[in-house]
Amino acid sequence: MEPEPGDFQAYSLEHLVAILLTVTLPFVLAASVRRSGSRWMERAVVVSLLAALVGNYLGYLVFVRRLGQLSWPQMLPMQMCDWAMVVIIVALWTGHRRWFEVAYFWGIGGTLQAMLTPNLRYAFPDLRFISFFVAHSGIIVGVVFLMLTRRLRPYPMSIVRVFAWSELYFVSAMIVDATTGQNYGFLLHKPEAFSLLSYLSDDRPLYLLQMHGLALVFFCLLYLPFALYDVARPARSNLSSPIA
Repeated sequence: MEPEPGDFQAYSLEHLVAILLTVTLPFVLAASVRRSGSRWMERAVVVSLLAALVGNYLGYLVFVRRLGQLSWPQMLPMQMCDWAMVVIIVALWTGHRRWFEVAYFWGIGGTLQAMLTPNLRYAFPDLRFISFFVAHSGIIVGVVFLMLTRRLRPYPMSIVRVFAWSELYFVSAMIVDATTGQNYGFLLHKPEAFSLLSYLSDDRPLYLLQMHGLALVFFCLLYLPFALYDVARPARSNLSSPIA
C-alpha cells in the first residue's frame, strides 16, 4: 500500500536529519563541555537533556489526550523505550555506572532500532513525529554523552545484570499486555513497521523465545568493541614498554 500524504516514510529527508542529529549532537555537546573545562557547563547540558526528555514526554501525553485518540491503557509507560528513558534520566543525574550500563544496552540496543525502523505513522512536522524522535534521540544522546564525558562503559557482568533487568521488563510488560490487551514491548505480535522482529517466527511462544535470543545477541555485539579494546590494550602496553 502506498503511503498517503502526511504518513511517515522511512529514510525520508526528515528521518535522515533526525538520525544525523542523533549521531552528531552528543559529540558536539561533549566537545563544548571539554572546551569549557567547566563542571557548570556539563551540569547545564545534563539539566537541558533531562528537561527535554521529561518535558517532551509530558507534552506528548497532554497532546494525545486532547486529541482523544488514545485511552489510558494505550498511554501507560510500558514500552521498552519508556523504561530506557527513566534509566537514562537517573544515569544522567547520578552518573552511576550501574544505571549507565542498563541505559547503554537498552538505549543503543533497543532505542536505536526504534530510530532506524520507527513504528510511526506521522510525518514531520506533526508533533507526534517530533515527540517520537526527541524521546528516542534524547536517550541515545544521553548515553553517548555520558560515555564521552564521564568515561563510563559496560563490563562483562553488565550483560548479565542488564539481561536480568530485561527479564523484569519482559514479565511486567507481559502482565500489562494480558490485562489491557495492548502490545507493549511487541510481546503480543510484531510491530506494523518492518524491523528485525519481522524475521522472527509467527508462532508466539517461539517468537518470544527468539526475542530473548535476539536481545542476548545484541547485548554481546554491543559489548564487543569494549572486549576488543580490553584485549588490545595489554598488547599495546607490551609493545610500548622498554626492552630490558
